[in-house]
Amino acid sequence: MYWDEAYKGRPPWDIDYPQPTFQALIKNGEIKPGRALDVGCGRGENAIMLAKSGCEVTGIDLVKDAIADANIKAIERRVKVNFVVGNVLQMDRLFIEGEFDIIIDSGLFHVMTDEERLVFAWQVHRVLKTGGKYFMLCFSDKEPAGYGPRRVSKAEIEKTFTPLFKIIYIKDTTLDSRFGPSSRKAYLLSAVKR
Repeated sequence: MYWDEAYKGRPPWDIDYPQPTFQALIKNGEIKPGRALDVGCGRGENAIMLAKSGCEVTGIDLVKDAIADANIKAIERRVKVNFVVGNVLQMDRLFIEGEFDIIIDSGLFHVMTDEERLVFAWQVHRVLKTGGKYFMLCFSDKEPAGYGPRRVSKAEIEKTFTPLFKIIYIKDTTLDSRFGPSSRKAYLLSAVKR
């Protein structure tokens, strides 16, 4: 499987610190302590940051090796995070309805097919409490074509999430990668479960 192979090395999205966009959301108070879920958590940097900010955190990823590495990081940094190997398209098998106050997604949505996106939006909606917040960081269609996942437009984000969420904003931002800080043009979605 592609994702397992990617984590045998160091994939481009695997930076050794949390995404600055999510750090800013904590700093400005948009993400407050609560029960948080990091979907597609990889090796755990964003989940660990959430735990350090006072959240009770679960991280989920499909790749066993990434989750094993995330657990080691959390132990080394003396933070408690519940890391789970699982498929985000089947979260209803792992979590109860309305379990989380906050869900973050750093670079997961943009790798999904159109069909998967609809399933994913429903899964996020199901495990988020009413009034809970979903923050998603994805490649934007302003990023030049070429290497990396397909680009996402604001219209695609709105079409996927509007039926289930109230969109607060879709902002232009950047994603850090191993190619450097702010190296990829991105969108940040803030949405609230209806």
